[in-house]
This record gives sequence, C-alpha cells and structure tokens, in this order.
Amino acid sequence: MTENEPTVIARTVVRIVVPIILVTAITLLLQGHNAPGGGFIGGVLTAVAFALIYIIYGLDYFETEILGRTALPRALPGEPVEDETQQRPGVTKEFSEVLAIGLAIAAGGGIAAIALGYPFLSQAVAFVEGIPLFHEIEVASALVFDLGVYFVVVGGLLTIVAVVGAE
Repeated sequence: MTENEPTVIARTVVRIVVPIILVTAITLLLQGHNAPGGGFIGGVLTAVAFALIYIIYGLDYFETEILGRTALPRALPGEPVEDETQQRPGVTKEFSEVLAIGLAIAAGGGIAAIALGYPFLSQAVAFVEGIPLFHEIEVASALVFDLGVYFVVVGGLLTIVAVVGAE
C-alpha cells in the first residue's frame, strides 16, 4: 500500500455508506414536493456520495467507473506532454452538462404551466391508481421543478469539487 492510498477501512466504509446516502437522497427528492427542499437536499447528498468516491478512490476510478471514460495515460506533474491524447478532458464537462440539463428541466416545468395558461410554476396534482403495493400515488408537478433543482445542485457542487480537487 502506497502512502496516498486509502485504508481498507475507508474503502469499505465508502462502499457501505454511498448506497445508503444515494437511497436517502432519492427518497428526499421524491417527497420534496410535499416538504420543502427535496430537490436541494437530495442533490447535496448525491454530491456528497460522489465526492466520497472521488476522495477515497481517486480521479482515475471516478472517471472510468462512474463516468464510463476509457483510461488514458496521464503525464506526471511538471512533465511535458508530447502527445495530445495524454491531455485528459476535465470532468467538469459532464458536470456542467448535468447542471444545464437541470436548469432546463426546472425552467421547462415553469414554462409548461405558462403554455397551459397558468402562472409560472403553478402546481397541479395527479393521482395515479392501480399501483401495486401502494394502490394510489400522488404525483405533483412540483416534482419536475425539484428534479431540475436536484440536477443543478449535483452538477454545481461536483463542478466545485472537481475544480478544487484539481488544484
């Protein structure tokens, strides 16, 4: 084990804690239209889960396993880069795309209300019946806005983590 490699305990804790954090984040997101802050706090928790993976396992693991990129050789710090393929695109590209998608979803939810003749971000509720185990669930249009906020927060916070982590 090298000096910078995390301990077995840290890796094991992250493997156990991250799924719990993500399930809690999704739960908070889905009940956010009935309670304040669902999209925001769900996004913060999701960003924390991904930040833990990034901190414990490192950038290479994060890019290959989470983002699905192919591993590229990396030049050592201070070493000149001879081949352009050694320069890796920053992870902030994916995160800024998540932020933009979230902004489009949140704005689209408000614009959809205007298109239907209601004020911006008006809320409507639909009841879906015949759902196994639940019988009936309530789906509010505020969930669309919360989903947009969720993606904006995840994209924004992970961009900050990536930029600070690159320093």
